[in-house]
Amino acid sequence: MGTTWELDFYSRPILDENQKKVWELLLCESPKDSRTKVDSLFRYAQYCPSTEVNSAWLRTAIQEAISKAGEAPTRIRFFRRQMNNMITKACQDSGIPAQSSRRILVLHQWLQQRMDEVYPQEPGYQGGSNPSVRLDAPVPQRLPDALELENWAFVRLTAKDFLDMPEWEIGFGEGFPLELAQISDDTPISGVLIFSSRSLPLAAWMSGLELGYLKFDQSEGGRLLLETGATESWIVANIRNSQVINEAKNFEVAKQSANGVHFIGVQANPQSESFAGFWLLQEVTLP
Repeated sequence: MGTTWELDFYSRPILDENQKKVWELLLCESPKDSRTKVDSLFRYAQYCPSTEVNSAWLRTAIQEAISKAGEAPTRIRFFRRQMNNMITKACQDSGIPAQSSRRILVLHQWLQQRMDEVYPQEPGYQGGSNPSVRLDAPVPQRLPDALELENWAFVRLTAKDFLDMPEWEIGFGEGFPLELAQISDDTPISGVLIFSSRSLPLAAWMSGLELGYLKFDQSEGGRLLLETGATESWIVANIRNSQVINEAKNFEVAKQSANGVHFIGVQANPQSESFAGFWLLQEVTLP
């Protein structure tokens, strides 16, 4: 199956001797499932002078990281849309597919840790935020007609239930260790189960979207949205029933109480003991 890496290449709140922003490449391995030990995941960091910010420098640095890791990843995820062209070219020149994604959970935690603990210790550190260029939010799209949902429901598990996730019968999906979210084993985890006679084609389609997170949008009466890639948003369901709207609001409250953790599953019917698809998700605030 190979490994997936997460990548960030951007300026940091550090000035060099010429009062120019220092850039940095961060590369880290994505966890394969809920039992992965976070401390065992590969990580690579390298600063880049502002005068050398280009795809050639980035390609060389990626190749150095591969040399240190001992093997190349099968794909690389990145979240900064404004860096799309440079990152995509550097990855392609290294022979690795690049995918824009908001599923960069290890990278997100690592970047936050470096913002708090590493950069303030560097000469030339400039306090305050180091924001990305903000881009417009994506316009939600309808699901393809062939994949319209037949039935779905809000459900709830606890964090400890996901320890056995690698043993579940799942066609398509992905998990991550909940230590990333820093929640207790008894924390309630809310999610959505989708039931469809076309569960396998639906799960296969979803597996190619780089799933980010689910959210309840109270506009347009009420909509359950699936955020994917770096720029895509899909309308999973329009909600008009007041009872279901309350369930959706409770889903959002539970998600926030679980530090953004939630899930989405796809099954043929409510009696099924297997999943055509199952993804453990976390909504995080990207810089």
